Amino acid sequence: MKIVGVSACPTGVAHTYMAQEALEKEGKRRGYDIKIETQGSIGIENEVSEEEVEEADIVILAVSVFIENEERFEDKLTIHADVNDAISYPAKVLDEVEKLVNS
Repeated sequence: MKIVGVSACPTGVAHTYMAQEALEKEGKRRGYDIKIETQGSIGIENEVSEEEVEEADIVILAVSVFIENEERFEDKLTIHADVNDAISYPAKVLDEVEKLVNS
């Protein structure tokens, strides 16, 4: 499965990057191709390209704030997760991803 997404928290510091790390680690553990863009206090990093969005099976938006360029995901299967849930329960988030993709 190919997954892309965005993580962003209100302050754009620790939680943004912790969510990215947790989701990518769990996704890779499951054998998925996963890339999570961060939109933190220093701007957009690890930016997801248009091609990556097109190729993705699903998008994870692990955000607690409005994000830039969300419209690029309009036509994609998308799951919304709280950034704190992505940090604490990445397996649960990816279980939900699997349910959506396989339904």
